[in-house]
Order: sequence, then structure tokens, then C-alpha cells
Amino acid sequence: MNSPTLHLDRLDAALFGLDDVVVDTALLHATAWQRTFDSFLRRRGRRAGLSSTDRADSAGRAADDAEAGGETRIPPFELPGDYLRYAAGRTTAEGVRGFLTARGITLADHSAEPGEETVPTLADHKDACFAEEVRRIGVSAYPSSVDLLRDLAARGVRLAAVAGDRGCEQLLAAAGIADLFDVCVDGGDAALLGVPPQPDPGLLLEATHRLGVSPRRTAVVSGSLVGVEAGWHGCFEPIVAVDRYARAEDFYRRGAHVVVRDLTELVLSGRSRQELLAHR
Repeated sequence: MNSPTLHLDRLDAALFGLDDVVVDTALLHATAWQRTFDSFLRRRGRRAGLSSTDRADSAGRAADDAEAGGETRIPPFELPGDYLRYAAGRTTAEGVRGFLTARGITLADHSAEPGEETVPTLADHKDACFAEEVRRIGVSAYPSSVDLLRDLAARGVRLAAVAGDRGCEQLLAAAGIADLFDVCVDGGDAALLGVPPQPDPGLLLEATHRLGVSPRRTAVVSGSLVGVEAGWHGCFEPIVAVDRYARAEDFYRRGAHVVVRDLTELVLSGRSRQELLAHR
């Protein structure tokens, strides 16, 4: 079986997602999401006159309540399924909306009542929980990803970090790898520019604009389904999916050209360091 190969004579740049690709933050994000929704659902349950339930048996009790015709408890945020379905690769606000919609809950984006919960307040709570997890545990980069980034840079490929959420530069700095990227584009830029969230390709296209390259000569490396789909919508080539949760078929259906479990599987071809030095 041939190893998946990046042909550098066809590439000018590569855009990298962060979570599950460059930095090992998926567990930190997932924990922050779970904390946010656990507390929200407890508050909502108290207002509805429902007692709190342990996470371990909440789904079973919800089913029992439904069969008995009583008030149904809302199933909690489960890992890793709900994180992958509703949050991975999306902005925090989109993750909030996705989970709540799946649970039949509607929250407004704005409220005239002080203290009333909205999509932005839940999103802010999740971001604060994530920042707390980062401070408490720290952030580490995948060594194989760092090796690939350094190799690509040495071969003349320009690099951009692309994140749907805000705080891309701070996250890279916390992991000690901010110097590996020429450009960093995140949810803060998307808000300023009015760019829709992924799978819209707008944020990826903004990164290519800043790098001065064509999408047709730019690789997208993503660990999320919406990131891969955004690459497909933007006509990027190639699109590499990093699959750490056994979802290869889903990635291929969304437009991935190559699916790997880790970036050590990628082989670089063309534009050696010696060739670059010879042309300087």
C-alpha cells in the first residue's frame, strides 16, 4: 500500500486546523463543553421543578420518565459523541445552537432581561471554562505535526493556522509553536469580516488571501468534518483529514482526498532543502 504523499511541486501553501491536528486540545474543549451544558441543564431542571440526576443514569431516567408520561429530563452532553457532532470545528456559538437544537431547546441571541441566559452567554461560559482548563492543564502540540510543519517550512511552503473560534494566536503561544506559522486566522477575524462559520470556506479563503496564494495550490489539513467540507467548497487541493476517532468514511464523504490517523503517515515529495538552497 502506497503512503499518502504531498507533492510539493503542486503546492504553495498549507492551511492547518488546530484541534486534533496541531494541538492536543480536544479533551480540553470537550471538558469545557460538558461543564457548560451540565450546569445549564441543572439550572433549567431546577426551574422546571426537576431534581438533578447523576450523569451515569440520566439518559435511563429520561427514558423511564417518557414511558411514564411524566416530565422528561433532557439527556446531558455526552463525550465524545456530542462533541464531535455539534462542536468540533465550529464556532462556540454554533456549537451551543447545535446541541440545544438537538435537545429541543431554543435560546435567544439577545435578551432585554438581566441575567437571562442566551446563546452568547453560554458561549462565553464555555470559552471561560476552556481558558481555565488551558491554565490548569496546559496545551501540548503533536510532535508529528510540529515535525511536518518544520519540514514544510524548510521546503518553502507557506503555512497558516485556521481556527473557527477566537484565540488562535494565544493557543499557539501556549503550545510554544506560534513561530511556525506565517498567518493565523480565527473566529475573531471572521466576526470582523462578516464571514459565515464553516463549512463556508470564507475563513480558509481569507487565509489564502493573506498568504497571496491560490486555493488550487493550497492544502487543507483538518481534524473536523466541517473543516474538510469547507475545504471542498473552497476548491482547495489536496484536502487531508486527520482522523483520530475512526470516521474515515465520513471524511471522504465530506470531500477529503486523503485520510490519515496521524501526520507521520504523510510523505513529502519534491522541493528538497537542497533544491531551495540552490536557487537562493
